[in-house]
Amino acid sequence: MTQTRDDNVTWLTQEAYNRLKSELDHLSGSGRIEIAEKIEAAREEGDLKENGGYHAAKEEQGKMEARILQLTEILRTARVGEAPRTEGVVGPGMTVTVKFDGDEDEVTFLLASREESGAPIDVYSPKSPLGSAINGRRVGEKVSYQLPNNKSLGVEIIDAVPYTGM
Repeated sequence: MTQTRDDNVTWLTQEAYNRLKSELDHLSGSGRIEIAEKIEAAREEGDLKENGGYHAAKEEQGKMEARILQLTEILRTARVGEAPRTEGVVGPGMTVTVKFDGDEDEVTFLLASREESGAPIDVYSPKSPLGSAINGRRVGEKVSYQLPNNKSLGVEIIDAVPYTGM
């Protein structure tokens, strides 16, 4: 069975989509109005060069606009529902159990968008080094991936089943 994966798609639960949409609506509506009012109030205090309140409000505005862009892109590429999954094949929306080389303990996590961070289980992004290395792999396969310190770490896929909530 061939399974296609689209790296540009962010799979979200309906709950996560609604939460992100609500945040975007607030930030791009009343959030912008509130920050504009803060900037105007600080501007009225006088000299802008030495006005800490003004600079803080402008920095807050920049962060808010960056988050608006991020949310807009996430929601633009989002698909609500469940990613196409095949039990035993690692992919977004799967609960994955792995064992790292040199460690006897198994680690279980949800492979999903970081925006699903409300899940009652650790969430690893499919775009993370580990997520990229195991995405599309089957139970029983061993792969290695590069750590941020440029060392390589091996991992064995023990289990991959659709996430059903916990």
